[in-house]
Amino acid sequence: MPTAHESFLDGVETPLTVNLREGDPNAKREEIRRYFHQTFDIYEKLFEPMKGQEAFVARADPLRHPLIFYYGHTAVFFVNKLILGKFLKNRLDPHLESLCAIGVDEMSWDDLNGAHYQWPDHNVIKTYRDRVRNAIDRLIDETPLELPVQWNSLYWIIMMGIEHERIHLETSSVLIRQLPLELVEPEHPAWAVCENDAPPPSNELLTVPPGTVVQGKKQPSEFYGWDNEYGHYEAEVGEFKAAKYLVSNAEFRTFVDDGGYTKEQFWTEEGWSWAQYDAHGMPRFWRLRKDGSYGLRTMLKEIDMPWSWPAEVNYLEAKAYCNWLGSKTNSSIRLPSEEEWYRLLDFTGAPDVNGWQDGAPGNINLEVCASATPVNRYAFGQGFYDILGNVWQHTETPIAGFSGFGVHPLYDDFSTPTFDTKHNLIKGGSWISTGNETLRDSRYAFRRHFYQHAGFRYIESELDVAIKDDRYETDPFVTLHCEAHYGPEAFGVENYSEKIAQICLDRMTKSQRGKALDIGCKVGRTSFELAAGFNQVLGLDPTARTIRIGVEMIDKGYTQWEAPSEGEIVNFRQAYLKDIGLDRSRSKVEFMQADLSNMKDLYRGYDLILINCILEHSYHPAKFLETVHERLNDDGLLVIASTNDWSTEHTQREDWLGGFKDRTGENQSTIDGIQLALSEKFVQAEPAVDIPQIIRHNSRSYEHNLVQVSFWRKA
Repeated sequence: MPTAHESFLDGVETPLTVNLREGDPNAKREEIRRYFHQTFDIYEKLFEPMKGQEAFVARADPLRHPLIFYYGHTAVFFVNKLILGKFLKNRLDPHLESLCAIGVDEMSWDDLNGAHYQWPDHNVIKTYRDRVRNAIDRLIDETPLELPVQWNSLYWIIMMGIEHERIHLETSSVLIRQLPLELVEPEHPAWAVCENDAPPPSNELLTVPPGTVVQGKKQPSEFYGWDNEYGHYEAEVGEFKAAKYLVSNAEFRTFVDDGGYTKEQFWTEEGWSWAQYDAHGMPRFWRLRKDGSYGLRTMLKEIDMPWSWPAEVNYLEAKAYCNWLGSKTNSSIRLPSEEEWYRLLDFTGAPDVNGWQDGAPGNINLEVCASATPVNRYAFGQGFYDILGNVWQHTETPIAGFSGFGVHPLYDDFSTPTFDTKHNLIKGGSWISTGNETLRDSRYAFRRHFYQHAGFRYIESELDVAIKDDRYETDPFVTLHCEAHYGPEAFGVENYSEKIAQICLDRMTKSQRGKALDIGCKVGRTSFELAAGFNQVLGLDPTARTIRIGVEMIDKGYTQWEAPSEGEIVNFRQAYLKDIGLDRSRSKVEFMQADLSNMKDLYRGYDLILINCILEHSYHPAKFLETVHERLNDDGLLVIASTNDWSTEHTQREDWLGGFKDRTGENQSTIDGIQLALSEKFVQAEPAVDIPQIIRHNSRSYEHNLVQVSFWRKA
């Protein structure tokens, strides 16, 4: 298998993702090093057309951060994951590593208020990227490699950072495409668009016979993969007909000219709401000129509309087009499911990366140009075109895990926040898709209103796509906390999440109940309980997997999960906020993702700060305590709840607050360590109390903790 192909980027090689299962270990180290540097180089080349700081800090999309964030984010990601995995001991720039850490996808716990951010100069980011590059080079120099590369290896984490940056190579190019033209250089030599247009072909439906589709892979895998790619799934796919070509701009124009954007009957409820909000009346990158002609915004410039290129739209537009076409032809037209897309892939014999001996089979892997190409340029077999490449292809399928799915411990929120039925899979890759994105096993999903370099192919089928609109949570880590927060009481012990909130409320007068901060909120019960007495409550947790349950509670008022009983037997649980008297709290609670040891400065001005059984799981607990007074109002209350369960799994021994003998040989308890860390700014308001906590593992296995709760006011 070739390791690299020639790209259009001034002769730069576009390496194919690295085989991690076989080869000479020393040679493999150097192959990964080359892959890392080439990835860094290509990503930085993407930002070369930007015209100075104004371009970097402009908000290309109101739902996303400015590009300066993404320029720094991919380098910050390397450091944060290497710190978390204990492969890197010291941070390079704690401020940047907090500023550029969280806020990539449009999640309701992202903070996208621009007033909260003071963005550095882009040259500062470039200097930081150089430092990260050198740090990873040193790690590669110092660390032997063993094959196959497993999930817990340094080299798996480096590959994680590389493939993460290749995702952002693509998503950042979409944001650059949304910047005002005056902020980018139109003729950058590395990013030249296709010069070829042609008469758009007439589309037609071709038959795809039935067959079996098998998805999922096992460890150790040949190539790096994201967690949602692992496990096993098998399905029988019935016969259907699929469009020969991707829908071209010319084909999509018939929908636009027929007033498709003004006819609610063709849109889903979600789609119509978006169409009214967007109010563009055509695909986002189309431009209607004063003379009545159409233009197309490419990444760096506007060109005359290439009618033979694929129409680049979001899922909602693609779905509306299918509904419109079905009504015109009196047939069952829709987007393919993920399984149907794989059946088409198999039927056409489209090769995986292993078979790309003479270059990519289509407009993919940066091997052709910096744009789409005509839909009839790349044939794949059985009469079909663009099975892979050109633009991504929307599907009807929301992403979910396969049987056997498990999260990587250092990136537990890559996939699970998208398992919400609101993120639909896109397949096949685009002209700028590289690395893992080019593999058969790759699975990427985005919000249905998001824009990528994505279009669609429609199919005709009488079979409905089975889409489960309401999932039961199955992630064992998350369901454990769902049971503890919202499940039935056990052994006569009061619900801890409710009890700790009441203890806090009892110590606050009504005039003090303005804003509360619940750090370590998990799935949100304590935040909702606090909101029964406070005007505003913000729940923070480092784990997006748990936060999304709280977000779901805000959105729907209920959640549901599978509670283990024994073996494979589970109980199905549901919890409604209205049933526990907290429905009115929904409007007063917000959830965000945050790292206690590296928290943004914007979290300030609270009357209550509750640190809820997370201090002992922090990698630098004293750091937060040293500055917590800056976040608390003068008459506010700091409450610290802890199991005092210190472990080197979470915190290096020298950073423990208690649970050891001090320099004099005396025992230092956690409460002693907290008092020492807070002594300059706080006094203990009253003696600590103990609260029992029950955590259910299954119907016969329970964990019983005694949580120590201490109370502190500013000195």
